[in-house]
Amino acid sequence: MPAAPSQEEIRRQNLGALLRYVHAHGPSSRAEITTAMGLNRSTIGALATDLANAGLVSEGAPRETGRAGRPSPVVRPESERVYAYAFSIEVDRVRAARIGLGGVVLDRREAPHDRGVVTAADTIGPIADLVTQMHRGVAANSVCVGAGVAVSGLVRRVDGLVRLGPNLGWVDEPLGAALRGSLPVDHPISVGNAADLAALAEHVRGAAVGCDNIIYLYGDVGVGAGIIAGGRRVTGHGGYGGEVGHMVVRPGGHGCGCGSRGCWETEIGEAALLRESGRHGHFGHDAVLTVIDAAARGDIEAKEGVRHVGDWLGFGVANLVNIFNPEMIIFGGGLRDVYLAAAAQVRTRLNTMALPACREHVRLRTPGLGDDASLIGAAELAFEQLLTDPLG
Repeated sequence: MPAAPSQEEIRRQNLGALLRYVHAHGPSSRAEITTAMGLNRSTIGALATDLANAGLVSEGAPRETGRAGRPSPVVRPESERVYAYAFSIEVDRVRAARIGLGGVVLDRREAPHDRGVVTAADTIGPIADLVTQMHRGVAANSVCVGAGVAVSGLVRRVDGLVRLGPNLGWVDEPLGAALRGSLPVDHPISVGNAADLAALAEHVRGAAVGCDNIIYLYGDVGVGAGIIAGGRRVTGHGGYGGEVGHMVVRPGGHGCGCGSRGCWETEIGEAALLRESGRHGHFGHDAVLTVIDAAARGDIEAKEGVRHVGDWLGFGVANLVNIFNPEMIIFGGGLRDVYLAAAAQVRTRLNTMALPACREHVRLRTPGLGDDASLIGAAELAFEQLLTDPLG
């Protein structure tokens, strides 16, 4: 039989649970935390004091109260003092943010780059420059707990090796190792799949708060998914799960950057919408928005492109609903705009293809965090070690 946890282990677990609560929920009264954690008030008070002494939270009176009697002290995350760096490597830019404990975006920057083959090494310089720029505004007593990186591709969980990023032209790019050797960050640097991290962010503080079974679909040039089942991320054995864009839905169809043919992303990605709308030679999110706007104004060719992509989007969603039985599906990136333009077709496919027991409770939504979802998710990855063991 395993040994029972020691009092010190229990204390550290409770410290982590309390810090995780205020990180996710923001300033919270001791009374609220006591109810949520199921511990007595004196224990919550002692834990909050320990976290305050460590500089992770502060305590004070509520800013307003309509209740009689002595108000319960409010525990606030030290968002300005404790922070993580977050990065999102995309097909045409690198985005960076400094995000405080509690999910507060303190600073943000970006560096554009040309589309095409960009190696992992090519991204290191711009990322380092963005860190240097953001660091100038950091107070002397601030603490960086680490950095998280979101990238579209198959990311090996243990070391951040990008096994395949077809839309970046990456094969076995050692992104994690390159960043750890080059960034002026002394704490851990974690790398994850962009859709997976966006799902995490939406689950913690976005549209999917309170939902334990969600699928976040992210699409621009390619398509990926972040999947949360039973409140836990589903990333697979090596961390490569969620590559729904490479489900073959049309054998013998259009060629895909992964080397296969007929992948789902060849029917619902950016290139598919522009191809089916007759916009050959165009690319980018602005081109996608132009097609959607033209369709709304009655352009026949644009309407056909939106109809085609919306139909295939619903086709794949219906299959995912049958497999995972989610409470919510969130459409992010360029798929947000496609979904809003073709919601009726997506819902029609869902109603005709998905099993009633699987589809009857599913909600279709757009991201609550917008384009920040992958950045905030990358920060959540960086905060994880602190939240697990705040005093470690």
